[in-house]
Amino acid sequence: NKYGVTLENPELEVLDQPGASIESMKIGRVLPVYPLTEGVPADLIRGAVIAALPAAAQLKEPLPVALREQYGLIKVKDAIAYIHFPPDRDTLTHARRRLVFDEFFYLQLGFLQRRQAQRQAEDSAVLSPTGKLIDQFNQILPFELTGAQKRVIGDILKDLQSQTPMNRLVQGDVGSGKTVVAVIAILAAIQSGYQAALMAPTEVLAEQHYRKLVSWFNLLHLPVELLTGSTKVAKRREIHAQLETGELPLLVGTHALIQEQVNFQQLGLVVIDEQHRFGVKQRARLQQKGKSPHVLTMTATPIPRTLALTLHGDLDVSQIDELPPGRQEIQTTALRGKERSQAYELIRREIVQGRQVYIVLPLVEESEKLDVRSAVEEHKRLSETVFPEFQVGLLHGRMNPAEKDEALNAFRDNQTQIIVSTTVIEVGVDVPNATVMLIENAERFGLSQLHQLRGRVGRGAHKSYCLLISGSNTDTAKQRLGVLEQSQDGFFISEMDLRFRGPGEVLGRRQSGLADFALASLVEDQEVLNLARDAAEKVILQDKTLELWPLMKAELEYRYQRLMDGAILT
Repeated sequence: NKYGVTLENPELEVLDQPGASIESMKIGRVLPVYPLTEGVPADLIRGAVIAALPAAAQLKEPLPVALREQYGLIKVKDAIAYIHFPPDRDTLTHARRRLVFDEFFYLQLGFLQRRQAQRQAEDSAVLSPTGKLIDQFNQILPFELTGAQKRVIGDILKDLQSQTPMNRLVQGDVGSGKTVVAVIAILAAIQSGYQAALMAPTEVLAEQHYRKLVSWFNLLHLPVELLTGSTKVAKRREIHAQLETGELPLLVGTHALIQEQVNFQQLGLVVIDEQHRFGVKQRARLQQKGKSPHVLTMTATPIPRTLALTLHGDLDVSQIDELPPGRQEIQTTALRGKERSQAYELIRREIVQGRQVYIVLPLVEESEKLDVRSAVEEHKRLSETVFPEFQVGLLHGRMNPAEKDEALNAFRDNQTQIIVSTTVIEVGVDVPNATVMLIENAERFGLSQLHQLRGRVGRGAHKSYCLLISGSNTDTAKQRLGVLEQSQDGFFISEMDLRFRGPGEVLGRRQSGLADFALASLVEDQEVLNLARDAAEKVILQDKTLELWPLMKAELEYRYQRLMDGAILT
C-alpha cells in the first residue's frame, strides 16, 4: 500500500531473553494448513494433531529395509510425523514422497496380484498365429502395414498362443488402423476353429465396423453378421441359431451381444471397441459367453501411460503410435467468434469444389445457464440465412436410431453438404469426402475430444481443415486450443489435456474408475508412479502371495478394499 510493505495481522511472541527457544506453534517453522470447517479453527486441529503424533511413532513398517533403501524412502512413521510438522522443506518433500509412493505401490500391487490370479485360474484356447486365412488377408490388403501395426500384431499373436487368456488394450490415434490389427486376431481365432465377437458402443460404430469387415470377409468367403437393437426378430433368430451351430464365425454388434439368447458354440476371442464406454459388468458378461476367451480391447482415445497404469494396471497395453503414410496433417486454426465469417467463406469454397462439412456444437437443448446455441436453432439459422444454397442436415442425441441413420446416410451419400451435429459424431463416423470440421464453443470440449472430432476429416485425398471457434478470451482457453493448432499427435494431446484438466476430467468423473488418492497426483508424481510399479513387480516376482511380508500383505488388503470401493474393475 502507500506506506510500503506492511505486516497484516502479525503474531508476536515475546522471548524471555535473547536466544531463548521459541514456544509458539506458528513462528519460525513450516506450518501445516488443514481444510477447516466452521467453528473449528486451525489451532485446534494443529493441537489435536500434535497430541496424536506420538502414536505415529508406534507404527510398524510394512516395507522391507532393502526395498526402502533401493527407492530412497524414509520410514512410514517418520513420514506421518513430518508430513504434519516437518523441521524444514526438504524433510517435507521426503515425507510426501514416501506417502505418495505407498499410494501408488499398493494400487499396483493389487493389480499385479489380480492379474496373477486370473492367469492361474483360467486356461484359454491356444490360437494359431499362422494359417491360410491370415496369409490370404495379408494378400488382399491394398496397403502395407505400418511398423507400429506389425509390432502390435506381434504382441497379440504371441498372447494368443498361450493358455493364459490375453487381456490386452490397444491404443491408437484416430486413423492409425486399429481395425486391421483386430481382424488379424479374429482370423487367428477362426482358423483355429473358434468364434469371435466384436462389440462397439453405438449402432453407428457397430455398423461401420460391420461394413468394413464384410468387404474383407467376402473376399475370404467367411460369413459375418451384425446384431444391434434394431435387428429384426426373424434375423435375430437366424443369427442365434447360426452361432449355436458354429457356422457363424464372427458376430459384430452393440450390447445386444450380451443378451441371454446369444450363445456361441465356441467363443475364443472377444474384441471390445472404445472399451471405456462400457461398464465392467457388460464387458464381463460378454467374456462369460465363452470359456475364458482371449480379450482384446481397443480405444481411439489415447490416454497417457500414467493414467493407463492406474486405470488398467492389470492389462497389457500396446500403442499404435504411427499413422499410415499418406494421412495428411489437418490444418487447424483457432478463431474468435467475430471471425466466424472467415470460417463460412472457407466452407463455401470447399462445398463449391464438391466437398462436405461438419459443424459441431455442444449441448442439445438451450440450457438457460450457458448460452450455448442449440443444434436445432443453429441448423435453422444456417440453412435459412447463412447457406440457403446448400442442403444442411441435423444430427443430435435426442433423435431415435432410425432418424440418426437417415441423417448420416444422407451425409454419406452427399445429399446433404453440411451436417450440424452435437458431439454424437465423434467416434468412428467415416466420410472421406468431408474436409472441414467447424467446432463452435471449442473451449467447452476437452482437448482429447476435440482431437477425436478433428479426426472425422482428413480421411480422403483432399486437404482438410479444422476450425475451432472459441467463445472465451482467457489465456488458458487460448493455450489449450493452441495445443491443437500445433500438434496432431493424440498421445501428446492427451498428456497436455491431463495437465490442463486433471485426470478426473480427462476421463469423465463417473466412468473414470480412477482410484481416489489422498496425496498422489498423476501429473506431478509420474516418476514416483513408475518407481512404485517397478517395486511392485519385483515384490510379486519374489513372492506373489506376500507371505514373506505379513505386514505388507495386511496393509494391501486394507488399502485395496478402500481403493476399489470407488473404482471400476476391468
